[in-house]
Order: sequence, then C-alpha cells, then structure tokens
Amino acid sequence: MEKFVKVYYCRLVILLIGMMRFKYVVACLCLVFVIVQCKNITIGNEPSYLTFATFNVSMESENYLGRGADGVSSQILKDKLSKGTSQHIINIAKIIQTKRPDVILLNEFDYIENPEEGIEKFIKEYLNLGHGDTEAIDYPYYYYSTFNTGVATPFDLNGDGKFEGNGNDAYGYGRYLGHYGMVLLSKFPIDKENIRTFQLFKWKDMPDYLKTSTVDSDNFYSPEAWQKFRLSSKSHWDVPIKFGDQTIHVLASHPTPPGFDGEEDRNGKRNHDEIRFWRDYIDNEGSSYIYDDLGKKGALGDTSFVIMGDLNSSPDEGSSIRSGIGDLLSHPRVNHKINPSSKGGERLSPTNESGKYHTALWKLRADYVLPSIDLNVVDCGVFWPVQGEVLHDLMLDRKSSSDHRMVWIKIKAAE
Repeated sequence: MEKFVKVYYCRLVILLIGMMRFKYVVACLCLVFVIVQCKNITIGNEPSYLTFATFNVSMESENYLGRGADGVSSQILKDKLSKGTSQHIINIAKIIQTKRPDVILLNEFDYIENPEEGIEKFIKEYLNLGHGDTEAIDYPYYYYSTFNTGVATPFDLNGDGKFEGNGNDAYGYGRYLGHYGMVLLSKFPIDKENIRTFQLFKWKDMPDYLKTSTVDSDNFYSPEAWQKFRLSSKSHWDVPIKFGDQTIHVLASHPTPPGFDGEEDRNGKRNHDEIRFWRDYIDNEGSSYIYDDLGKKGALGDTSFVIMGDLNSSPDEGSSIRSGIGDLLSHPRVNHKINPSSKGGERLSPTNESGKYHTALWKLRADYVLPSIDLNVVDCGVFWPVQGEVLHDLMLDRKSSSDHRMVWIKIKAAE
C-alpha cells in the first residue's frame, strides 16, 4: 500500500471576542486572532535554486548482519532506526546534512510498511538532529511504495532446478519483501494524485526486449514464468514535485546489477531493459506500449524531469550491456553534457581517465541524476571527500556509510 505524508499542517483557531451593547446603540467589535502552526513552510517563498541527489545508503539488513547471514529481514532496520544510535545511520545522516539536497532518492533503504517505524523514524531520530558539526535537516514530504524484491514466485527464475520462492526466484532478487527498497524525500510538496508506478509492468510487453536464451538458444524462462515476469527488479516511479508554479517529475529506479548469473546474461539483459524503460518513457514516439500499475497508458509527456537512481551501468566500463545507459544519456531530452565528478574518485583510480566520474568504491559510474534539457543546471558533483577534508573518514566502506557516493545536481528554479 502506498504511503504518503505531508508533515505540513495548519490549525486555524478563531477567537471572536467582544459584543458590547449600549442603551440605544448595538456595537459589535470583532477581534479575530488567527494562529497558524506549521512545520517547515517551504512553499511560501519559491526557491531560487534546487538541489537533487541520489544516494545508495546501504540501509539493508545484510549490511548490518553480514552477507548471507541468517535472520535477515526489515526488522533489523526497524531496530536500528528505533534506537536512534546506529553509527552507520548517523554517518548517512551526516552526509545528507552536509550536502543538504532539496530532493533526495535513497536506494537500498529496506521497505518498512509502517512509516512511523521506518522513514519517519529516520527523519525524526537522525535527520532532525544535528551530529557534531552537521546541522539538522527536515524533509516534510516523502514517498515510498512496495517493491518486487522478495516477492515470491512459483517459478525457477534462475534456472538452477530449484523452486525457492524468494531470493533468485523472486520477481526481484531479495531475501525478504522489500529488500533493497527505496525512499524519496523532499522539502517541497509531492503531487500524490499524479504519481505513477510501474512495479507490475510485464517484461514481455516491451517491444524488442532483449531475449534471454539458453546455450541451446531456447527460452531461458518457462512460458508460464515469462507471461508473468515483471520488468522492474524493484519498481519504477514517476513522482511529480511542486516547486511553486513549477513541477518537476522525479523518475526513480534501481535496476538489477548485471552479473550474478550465467552465460544467458539474464541480469545484464534485464538491467539494459530497465534502463531502456526510462528512455522510452520520456520519448513520446516510442512509449505507446507503456502502462502503469493503475492501467493508464502512455508516456511522461512534455514536462520537466530528473532521472535518478543507482542504475548499475556505465557507458564506458564494466560488464553491463552499455547501449542501455548509452542510449538514455544520448536521448535529445536528456542533458548529457553535465558529468558529476569528484577528487575522491579520481584519486582512487589515478590512471583511469573515467575515475573522476566514478560513483562507487568498486570503481564505476553507477549512480545518476539526469535532468531534462530544459532545466538550467548550474552545478553538479559526486560527494567524495579526500583525505584531510570533512567526512573523509566516512568514505571507507559500507560499514562506514556506503560503497556508493551521493551524486547531486543544482538547478536554477524557473522564474
């Protein structure tokens, strides 16, 4: 079930005082007091600049218990959030508080159905509190929903002859429901009535999808499995956010990583087509096949957007099928001239000319914030401090914060 919050509230208390009556004249003196209590009003003054960011925060249970550990579930993150003392989550909060984006997508934030135990707890117990030299920050609006990770199927989706239900046989790899989920935080109102999600979209319904075949050129998936196979390994979201009179659509996802498969390259092909979905969605001519989870068909339309997330693919390096991300970057509606970079990535890979564009410790560009061509980008970067700079000690590994880096862009708001 979708969860929305608008922690912006107003209470109107009207006090009507004074009705004084004289012998021959009736006079009514009305004194009205209006008391408005609001939390973090941001819509009164339209912003001059807006910062969008994506950050894979590694807030999933295996990062706390260990890869392959027993007992993994979303309860692990619930417990970490409830105590308010997790050093890992404090470090994540410090990074967010340092860069202070207006809108941020958090990948690998395990799905917790009750927001009071999940995202609200993260905001209240970690983001709303300063940590050392970092100041508190608030996000009055957020969005999250369900995911394909850990959704059990009756099919053998990885071809190992076993029917395990979840894990590699789930619609999206996950050891429990909502494993490797995501959350969108915003300082500005979310247009919840016009959100579109594509969790249920079938891979077979994408024209010219990349076919997954066995070494004998047979279909890798059984006919029954293929009829129900969902394209998105987590979900794809179109979330409109209102900045005064301007609306910008955040297109959020986290495609499966290529690899962890065999010669059939099932994950590499799925990664390609998950990324291709956004290319088609922003293309009015190539998107007639698309339908959302409510059955509405069609593309994004001629509106501003920012594509964000850990896309697990680089146009220049790595094992992914590069045409997926390459075609998205080269689409005429995408501003591909901006290339967020960092000194941290450059120093980690000093002999690699692409090193400064890397967004992960494993030396690859994987995370993206891609604005539409109509948005005026004034700055961008990858948050990766080097030795001697503030928060460099949080860049060591997933235990310190994450194996990914926050990627951000700053745009000039429409006047």
